[in-house]
Amino acid sequence: MNEQIIARHWLAVIAPKAAPVLATSTVLILARIWNANGAQHSIGNAVLMAALALAAAAAGACASVGAAGDRVIAGTAFAASGALAFTGIAGYADGLSLPLLLWVLATTAAYGLAVRYWRTDRRDRLTFERHTSGRREEHAHVERVEALRAGAQIESARAGAQYAEQLATALLTRAALPGYDPAALTRAGLPELPTATEHDH
Repeated sequence: MNEQIIARHWLAVIAPKAAPVLATSTVLILARIWNANGAQHSIGNAVLMAALALAAAAAGACASVGAAGDRVIAGTAFAASGALAFTGIAGYADGLSLPLLLWVLATTAAYGLAVRYWRTDRRDRLTFERHTSGRREEHAHVERVEALRAGAQIESARAGAQYAEQLATALLTRAALPGYDPAALTRAGLPELPTATEHDH
């Protein structure tokens, strides 16, 4: 079976790898824009961001507790908590040193989590491809066996037809021989082949 091979566009390959740094860079840029618009002098905004970050962390902790915990919800909540904390600190800080340091740490942490996800996704994809390949080979083997069996049955039927045709030709040739006497064969003790007339009766 010929499978269509679709080449992935280079953007589709690079985009997932660049997503963590794009996300943290976007947060840093927005935080510095917020800083330029008066965030560093607003204690209320800092308190609000801290409260939102703590609430998101608490939601992540609640979502990860117990047998019914959802890892996706917990991971999303913790990521939101980190993003809010990063935004608050980067927006409230006076200089760029602390925001850049936090950007490096956040980007490193994001890539650490992403690598684990990519490794799991790659392992699952390889397992699926291996399973699919095994199923395909199994089906191909069954198809080959069935094709050989059908070919053997066709050859057997063809050989039987050829034998019947040769037998009929031999009977007709024997009956056309001069001096052919079925009774003489019977008296001599030889088995007599049925003639075409006897076969019809």
